[in-house]
Amino acid sequence: MVGGGQLARMTHEAGIPLGIRFKLLSDTPQDSAAQVVSDVVIGDYRDLETLRAFAQGCDVVTFDHEHVPAEHLRALEADGVVIRPGIEALLHAQDKGVMRERLYEAGVPCPRHRIVADPEDVARFAEEGDGFPVVLKTVRGGYDGKGVWVVRSVEDAADPFRAGVPVLAEELVDFARELAANVVRSPHGQAVAYPVVESIQVNGVCDTVIAPAPGLSEALSAQAQELALKIAAELGVVGHLAVELFETKDGRILVNELAMRPHNSGHWTQDGAVTSQFANHVRAVLDLPLGAPNTRAKWTVMTNVLGGDYPDMYAAYLHCMARDPGLKIHMYGKGVKPGRKVGHVNTYGDDLADVRERGRHAADYLRGTITE
Repeated sequence: MVGGGQLARMTHEAGIPLGIRFKLLSDTPQDSAAQVVSDVVIGDYRDLETLRAFAQGCDVVTFDHEHVPAEHLRALEADGVVIRPGIEALLHAQDKGVMRERLYEAGVPCPRHRIVADPEDVARFAEEGDGFPVVLKTVRGGYDGKGVWVVRSVEDAADPFRAGVPVLAEELVDFARELAANVVRSPHGQAVAYPVVESIQVNGVCDTVIAPAPGLSEALSAQAQELALKIAAELGVVGHLAVELFETKDGRILVNELAMRPHNSGHWTQDGAVTSQFANHVRAVLDLPLGAPNTRAKWTVMTNVLGGDYPDMYAAYLHCMARDPGLKIHMYGKGVKPGRKVGHVNTYGDDLADVRERGRHAADYLRGTITE
């Protein structure tokens, strides 16, 4: 796996029961996955020769991020390295402009959009629709709210162009809430779909995920799952695909983003599904039969633990575990920094309000926001 973050750490964990030998390309020995994987190569994923040396002896190479240069992945594929997902699929997670164009061609509902050349072009894009505000995104490199701007005038539109990459303009969608449809697809076309979830963002960062999305009609849920499965097939995705969606106030769904790897909106599956997103990603890239995506409880809630001013999270385990023996804590081994994702907690049960409260309390206590 290329990338040493928490996604690689949890994917490695999912492969252990299957006896999968796991090799990691990590930036530093301190990265989340590098702390727990026995076979670690320290190197730069942006260097082709490092990637070539790393790939030797691997049956398949997969990723915990989308940032490996496309030309390097094409070179590896030309060398005969098995890459899953392949670059022809992964490109649509790397470049938002390419993704939007391909989804539009496939008839997938998306916000109104186009590539813009400069602030004046942004103004023209706004005039073509309902005016300002509009959303601007750098086509590459953004995550967790980075690389995204809501601009309210032509004067506000200069910053995105300083990144030196193309800029995508999109309408600002008046949405009721954000959803996510997670699916997994294998090389021979077997696919499974997890229940559609509600994803609650705070300051551009995922805070809480509720599975299944409360109050979502069966028809819209099925439409979202079918849409994600269609995208996976159209793009030839192998492995896990997260389709982030807007549910509009008039009852439609629009595709916001794609991620071709395990995803924050699927962390609930570790404790709330028969087969986790991580286990099914491992199965898919190795072309093994996929596991059942069914839920284990009526409700499962994932709450992210963000770093705060309280570095000694281990001491907080005493309180959290004693207060809630059913709580599942997943920490990433990261240093604590304000606002940084350092872990998550999963709670589950029959009463949604209770499940949410338990998750919120544990995450806040681990962060140090509350002390009782």
